[in-house]
Amino acid sequence: MNWQQALQDYQNYLKIERGLSENTISSYVLDLQKLTNYLNAYEIDQTPIQISQETVQKFIYDIAKTINPRSQARIISGLKGFFGYLIFEDYRTDNPMDLIEPPKIGRKLPDTLALEEINKLIAAINLSKPEGERNRAILETLYGCGLRVSELVNLKLSDLYFDEDFIKVTGKGNKQRFVPISAINKKYINIYTNEIRNHSNIQKEHEDFLFLNRRGKQLTRAMIFTIIKRLAKEIGLEKNISPHTFRHSFATHLLENGADLRAIQQMLGHESITTTEIYVHVNRTHLVNVLNEFHPRKMK
Repeated sequence: MNWQQALQDYQNYLKIERGLSENTISSYVLDLQKLTNYLNAYEIDQTPIQISQETVQKFIYDIAKTINPRSQARIISGLKGFFGYLIFEDYRTDNPMDLIEPPKIGRKLPDTLALEEINKLIAAINLSKPEGERNRAILETLYGCGLRVSELVNLKLSDLYFDEDFIKVTGKGNKQRFVPISAINKKYINIYTNEIRNHSNIQKEHEDFLFLNRRGKQLTRAMIFTIIKRLAKEIGLEKNISPHTFRHSFATHLLENGADLRAIQQMLGHESITTTEIYVHVNRTHLVNVLNEFHPRKMK
């Protein structure tokens, strides 16, 4: 088995057996290609079945000079998974990554926006232009439903269950979930679809996508980033924000207002509650208020 065949088989496994998204699979493959590039650069002739622990250790040591600890930890995790797959398929009997530990990295608390900042961003949208109503609906949906940017751009008209106050979201690994949607969010989506989108020259195979560009095609992830960056610059917001910032803010604000962490987990589409805890940071003042309000031994 050569590296090209091993990578192709692994991609098929991740897609079919694990049900991972194309973006996730692509990240795994790019990290594995760093290892194959290293082998080629140093003319090391070892197949995926033959490669030794010593060779892998030298690769990790070499690449650690050029990448940050978080990226290094991701590559180590990806390699462990790849060699674990080879063991599962009976190509190998050992994992050369077993004794390699990832670097210690702390939990990075996500950036969030205050409600006032979100309101300013939305107020800065130029509604005199056709894309203005679309952009307002986009920001309201990112913040109102806590979506990932990939989930937003893939949202379809057929995913809108407004009578039931839900939207159907396709998340990582093509896993679907229903997320509640507020009346104000529905209002701005309806304005966009009825007054702007209905008059667009929609291209074939893009008829069902909710958010479209001026050419009548599905919006890209990059365009969502651009819209948000431009609005942040316009209001003089110095925070480095992205579409994901709205997702963090959605979760944080819900928790601060008393929402149950399990409910937030379901809305965000996290498999583990631990992931939700990382996403949702709360300030100490809020924790004190929660203690004072809900602890049975609080002062009367």
